[in-house]
Amino acid sequence: MTSVQDGVPGAQLTHPLDNPAWASLAGPHSSFAVQPLGERARRYQPDISPFNALRDPRDPQAWQELAALAAPDRTVFVCEIPELPEFLPPGWEVVQPFYGVQMVATGALIATPDPEAVRLGPADVDDMLALVARSEPGPFERRTVELGNYYGLRREGRLVAMAGERMNPPGYREISAVTTDPDYRRRGFAARLVRTVAHGIIERGETPLLHADSTNAGAVRLYESLGFAIRRRPTFFVLRVPEPA
Repeated sequence: MTSVQDGVPGAQLTHPLDNPAWASLAGPHSSFAVQPLGERARRYQPDISPFNALRDPRDPQAWQELAALAAPDRTVFVCEIPELPEFLPPGWEVVQPFYGVQMVATGALIATPDPEAVRLGPADVDDMLALVARSEPGPFERRTVELGNYYGLRREGRLVAMAGERMNPPGYREISAVTTDPDYRRRGFAARLVRTVAHGIIERGETPLLHADSTNAGAVRLYESLGFAIRRRPTFFVLRVPEPA
């Protein structure tokens, strides 16, 4: 069945979590997308997130739009396209796949704000980037903090743990950048901050969402213990774009 999605006839009806980057960029996060907005492919502004999205990977014109959005190094980071190699046009190349899990909050999640958690904002970005450099949680850019609420824990003034919000498919909000300084791990900081971020999401009437590396068994177990359940196992891809003709 087809309908008009984001003003474009013929888009396939799917659950927003089946293509969360597109659902975000075509909806609540359209203001964070590279302008002008594409009808078939979009990307976040590079200083916010490296994610790119295709409305429908079966559409050759979507790949043409994505190629036009490619960074100067001619690579793109594409989110959650099932069976992507089947849809790759000639000349495109898979540089690296990342295998993940998509997890959604259940009724078992106890979401409570932590009294020690401090709200982080633009003034904290240098500290946040320093923590990211020490702990390597995944993509985090200088303006990522603008995507939602971020909270952190400090020790002796030093930011040692944080978590916040990233993608925003309608009705859902992704908890991301869950990370702890290596010197402060195994103290429960990540769990406390996930509950804090989730509390704000639920208070706004949205459902918390998480993505994790499928090989990070410890993180997956933590999220399951907090009340998240695996919904699907997506793959993320770094792709090399063909050189312009």
